This record gives sequence, C-alpha cells and structure tokens, in this order.
Amino acid sequence: MPRSRWLGIQLHAFAVAALLGGCAGAVSTFQASPAHPPSAGVARHNSAGLGVVLTSQGGQIYGFDINQSGSDGVLATAANVETFDENSGKITKSFPKKTPSGTSYGADGIFTGDVALITRYVVPKGKIYAKRFYDVMSPASSGKFTGKWTPPIKDIQVEQAGPNQTAGETALFAIELKNQDVPDVIVSNVARNQFGKVFHLNPSSFSLGDQPQFGQETKTNQAVIASSPDGGRVGGEAPVNLLVDMKTGKQIEFNGLNNGPFGSGFVNGLAVDSATGIAATTTELNAQVEFYNLAKKSGTAVQLPCTGDSSQTLSGSGIANDSTNGLFLVTEQYYCTGSQGSAIVVYDETGNLVETITGFTFFVGEPAPVLNPSERMGWAFGPAANQLQQFFY
Repeated sequence: MPRSRWLGIQLHAFAVAALLGGCAGAVSTFQASPAHPPSAGVARHNSAGLGVVLTSQGGQIYGFDINQSGSDGVLATAANVETFDENSGKITKSFPKKTPSGTSYGADGIFTGDVALITRYVVPKGKIYAKRFYDVMSPASSGKFTGKWTPPIKDIQVEQAGPNQTAGETALFAIELKNQDVPDVIVSNVARNQFGKVFHLNPSSFSLGDQPQFGQETKTNQAVIASSPDGGRVGGEAPVNLLVDMKTGKQIEFNGLNNGPFGSGFVNGLAVDSATGIAATTTELNAQVEFYNLAKKSGTAVQLPCTGDSSQTLSGSGIANDSTNGLFLVTEQYYCTGSQGSAIVVYDETGNLVETITGFTFFVGEPAPVLNPSERMGWAFGPAANQLQQFFY
C-alpha cells in the first residue's frame, strides 16, 4: 500500500514519557490570548466545528483530496476509486465495478486543472510485490481514468506531492524502489504527463527512516523538505530544512529549531504558504509548531495548547496551509491530555493561536487535512479508517 502523506497512519516509536500540562478546556470558536491578539485580516466567526462524515464504499481509505476551487473530491481504497461532493459528503461515482485480481489503489492528490493522480498497485500472479502504475482522472470528477502519468524513472513510489493546485508544475517526492530507495524530487506537469528534471537527494538526510515532510513554494519555484537526519532520536541533531530549485536543482540547507530537553525529534508535518514564503512544521518530542521565513532561513516556535517542551504524546501531526486567509491548521491526536479527543489547532502565520476545533478522532501520524479556503471548509481522515470528517474553521 502507498506510504504517502495521504495514507493516514505512520507509527512513531514513543521514546520519552510525556509530561502533560493542565488545560483550561477546549476552544471551539475564535480565541486569542491577550498577549497574542488576532492578526489583521483574520475575522472572528462562530461557524467553526464538525460537519458531515463520509463513509467510503470500498473500505479503508488510502489517500484523499478535494478541489480547492470546486466542489469535487476523490479518495482511494484497496478496492476502488471514489469521487464525492465535498459539500454534502455524498459519494458521486465509484469504479471499477469489479476490482481486478491483485489490484489496489492509492490517491496521491488533486493538482492544477482538477487533475487527480492515482497509484494503481498490481501484484502479478505468483509474485508478492506490486508493480506501480500511475493513472490520471481529468477532471477528478470524471469518475474514470482518462490517461496515464509515466514518470521518467522506472519503479518509483510516489511518497508525497507538493500540495499545488495553482502552478503548472508540481514537485513530487519519490523513492527508487530498485535502487536502495534513493530519494528524488520529480518535477512534472501532471495534467500533460510532462516532466522537468529529476533531482536526487542525499539518502543520509532524506531517506524514509528520516521521515521527510514535503511541500512546494510556487512563487519561488522551490520544493521544500523538512527532515530528521538522525532518525528523530532523543537528544538528536536539529531537523534539516532543504530548498530545491525546481529548474536548476540547486539545493540550499538550513537547520531547523531543536528546542526542548530532548530536542525536537521527528518532523511530523510541513506546510508552505507560497504567497508569504512562510513554512510551518510540527515536531514530535517537544509538541511544538515552528514557523520559518524561507527567504531569511530563520524561524520561531510555539507550544501547542496544554503542552510543555517535553509533551511528546500531545505533539501535532499533519499540517495544512490556507494561503487565502493566512492560516496553518495542525492536527493533534490527543488534545489537552486526550480528555477531549483529537483536535485541529489553527494558527495565523506569526504563530498566534486563532482557534481550536475539537471532536475529531485521529490516528497516530494523522495526515494533513485538505482545505477549500474560499469556503473555510476542509476534510480530515477519520473517525474510522473508512471515513472522512468534514469540518469548518
């Protein structure tokens, strides 16, 4: 099955006991502390909360996305590919009617032009390892494969894609399955099945064991990667942030923040706002959210609500950016000692707490939610493995 950021379950080894702080309670609408007033342009509102729950027809969901400027979404299961209405949560189309023998599916994302990329896994008869085939749905709402995506390197696994529905070229993070899982950045116009260059990354810093997180800065045409080069160990090195020029391949590294008595540990999530050049990450051992100015290569960090800098169990996971409203949305499996279930914690781009939306049920390593900024609406994985949860922020 696919191992991309969309899959939903990435198991971490918890090496440090969590030191839990007290919590005054969940916030379901806008709240900012006196020391951190709301930033200009972020309006107060009272509509934050959960919406409908979507249940797939094919079982456990392996990847999903929505059209940020439309109303259609796509998800994949082992048995099929399904499209849905992102407003109502109703399944609109499902295919194939009968799953071919040895075949399963994973959704890699929706890209510019409402084009969905789907990985089709086919295990040949008598074999145990699947071959990867990449199909596109153009538009994603078509409910069928309309073409193929043929990467320039054979036998790759697409792990992550820079969430990009505006620029023609998308940055994708992949590994070479028959070449010791060497990590690559592939530049592609997915809709046209066209490719730029392939850039190889340093395996010692950006292997799967280092849990790299991937994004794209479309304004400067860079892939953005945050990784834990020594496997996220207790007291380990600082995370590495990498900028890759998508035209020339020039790579620029700078260290991430490494706060707390045990350091930051794994980078759990990354999101990038191309309009402002701000990237945000979540880190595991210290339950912090870091905000980086990519041009200045500097950053600041804030603690998640109810946490201290060793509250590993309460750390954030996936993170998504709403560039329209200048927000970062962080998923947290255990919110405020876990007594209030899971939550999405919303920050502005300077690290001010905007609101917390509770009532979710997330898994360890929760992937980033997917957003429709114009509607202030999104979808997240759960509460069950075959379900997606709509929410408003």
